[in-house]
Amino acid sequence: MPEQSKAKRTRVAILGAGPAGLGAAWQLARQGKADVSVFEQGEDVGGNAGSFDLAGLSVDYGSHRLHPACAPQILEDLRTLMGSELLDRPRHGRIRLREHWIHFPLKPFDLLFHLPPSFAAGVAFDSARKSITRPAAQRETFASVLERGLGQTICRDFYFPYARKIWGLDPAELSSIQAHRRVSAGSLGKMVSKVVGLLPGFKAPGAGRFYYPRGGYGEISRAIARAATAAGADLQLGASVRSLNLGTPHCVGVEQEGQLRHYEADYVWSTVPISLLARITHPSPPLKVIEASKRIRFRGMILVYLVLDQPQWTPFDAHYFPEEEIKLTRLSEPKNYSGRMDPESKTVLCGEIPCSVDDEIWSATDLELADVVRRSVEQCGLPIKSTIIQVASKRLPYAYPIYQEGYDEYFNVLDEWASGLDRVLSIGRQGLFAHDNTHHTLAMAYAAVGCLDESGHFNDASWREYRTEFTKHVVED
Repeated sequence: MPEQSKAKRTRVAILGAGPAGLGAAWQLARQGKADVSVFEQGEDVGGNAGSFDLAGLSVDYGSHRLHPACAPQILEDLRTLMGSELLDRPRHGRIRLREHWIHFPLKPFDLLFHLPPSFAAGVAFDSARKSITRPAAQRETFASVLERGLGQTICRDFYFPYARKIWGLDPAELSSIQAHRRVSAGSLGKMVSKVVGLLPGFKAPGAGRFYYPRGGYGEISRAIARAATAAGADLQLGASVRSLNLGTPHCVGVEQEGQLRHYEADYVWSTVPISLLARITHPSPPLKVIEASKRIRFRGMILVYLVLDQPQWTPFDAHYFPEEEIKLTRLSEPKNYSGRMDPESKTVLCGEIPCSVDDEIWSATDLELADVVRRSVEQCGLPIKSTIIQVASKRLPYAYPIYQEGYDEYFNVLDEWASGLDRVLSIGRQGLFAHDNTHHTLAMAYAAVGCLDESGHFNDASWREYRTEFTKHVVED
């Protein structure tokens, strides 16, 4: 390409190398729409959807799956990138209800034979009552939406205590939006449909299955990163974004190896938390935007990893714990996601403990955290009998957006400000304060790239239409 033509190409700086940032970089470079630079503060790509090595095993930052609901074009692209390394796997988890274990996703056999009788009777009563009574009008909250759709038994035994653990709030304090975007089976009818969809003859494509890389979930992001750099994108790791100076062009201040460097760009696409974007942008946003950035909150998460001296702990990929007296919300065994049994001598458990960054447990030692996990599973009749070879922990300060009632007032202030910035785009799970899966964030990335044409013009009207579609995203469990 001639130097003169090269100089005229649109320059896009992308903040963050999670799936959204990487997906956008790959498609921009692949389609020749821009010269792309990606700045990632970590030493590896993937963000919360990444993986790392522990005692010779690849482990993820919690429990992750690529769901069959992934858009066909995106799934085809990932299959082309990863080939046989992207495995099609059966789901095999379980939920603890009234001291009984039930398969998750729900299976007809379990519903018939394994449900606690009192729980089954409660669900049946709720269903019958729903058909003959109409609930009185009330203020819509997470609690009211789910209780109306699922009944008291399911809500009070599973969703409500689980919600208190995940978000640290009573369900009645959470916005109804949380219910619509976080619970895919928000009614008994939808729940039954999901179960029926697992029966032979009724089974929907992909039902009860997921895609997972042989080498850990982070391999999806690594594969995209390799493809992006091969197409010409500049990926910089260990690069912490410190400032965004708005101008013509924009200027991104990045700290690398103790040095502050500045990079010019025609467009800046940010996947960092939108509240953080407001604090690093210059000129500073209006005071009401800064105040709004302090009023939306993320729930943190501590991930506790136990390396066990045994080949496999259980055959289940994940265990879910709704009981509030148990600190864990979920415990996963990475080996069971990929089906790889190597190394044969050991396995890893990953316990998830939601909390706030100012909670006492946030500063607990690894040994203290290991004891929390050990005692939690012992309470459920699942003692760890083998030697714990090693303990490690990871802390995610931005694990879950908290949709507390009234949050949307503050988010809308932030979103209106960010949307009004010239040639700046806030996308991804953190950038849009969204409860989204990987396939949702990749869809955002593809959509953003589709709005930018080869001349460097961004179609704002088309992006607004995509934003409307994004609000319909519902998390796949």
